[in-house]
Amino acid sequence: MSNTALVTGASSGIGLEFARYHASKGGDVILTARRKETLNDLKAELESKHGVKAHVFALDLGAPGGAQALYDQVKAAGLQVDVLINNAGFGGRGRHIDRALADELGMIDLNIGALVALTHLVANDMVAQGGGKILHVGSTAGFMPGPNQAVYFATKAFVKSFSEALDQELRKDGVTSTVLAPGYVETEFAARADLAGTKLTAGGGKTAASVAKHGYDAMMRGDLVTVNERALGFMVNWLIPLLPRRRVLKIVQDMQAK
Repeated sequence: MSNTALVTGASSGIGLEFARYHASKGGDVILTARRKETLNDLKAELESKHGVKAHVFALDLGAPGGAQALYDQVKAAGLQVDVLINNAGFGGRGRHIDRALADELGMIDLNIGALVALTHLVANDMVAQGGGKILHVGSTAGFMPGPNQAVYFATKAFVKSFSEALDQELRKDGVTSTVLAPGYVETEFAARADLAGTKLTAGGGKTAASVAKHGYDAMMRGDLVTVNERALGFMVNWLIPLLPRRRVLKIVQDMQAK
């Protein structure tokens, strides 16, 4: 029985750990990101350590037609996707009007556009196959607006809403959709998003491996939404919604200020 996971953004951070965790359970993996050499190193590691088959497709998922190009290559290789892990994404700190518009739109293209397109393509196959598992990597950022990362927080709010609705639509067909909403994680994300030196990163974060395991296990259970830290989950689900909106905006802005 096929047990192949397609992992986007698999060259580093949480994506790399998703691939490792799935392979450790004996599942084959389809690895995609822009860095071909890094993906090939991971392929060699997983095949040698776990005896699974790893397939590498190096491309820019956020480029126009990126999701379709990836899907076409996977189909041409004769591969069936049983687990889809939409992990690829990036953020960027600063006032919206001070950031390059191309960067903001590129964030939307990858965090939302590519995720929706790839999900649409793969989920159709999953329904035809009789089932499948989908995991979207969101963020606790998706529970609130985010001054100093306005577009990033908004993309993660979209991912949360989209994933929950998708689960309701497809569960009767044997396909579940889970959104993982972690807090700060120690990955390359902070450097790319220019978050070093902010209150958000000052206390350190959870490891990518622990977050990947938490999210993967929740996906396999068919959970709807999961936050990797209990206290953080309580805060975003029960405290943030009760606070005055202006206070929430100020708190989030201060956390991401330098």
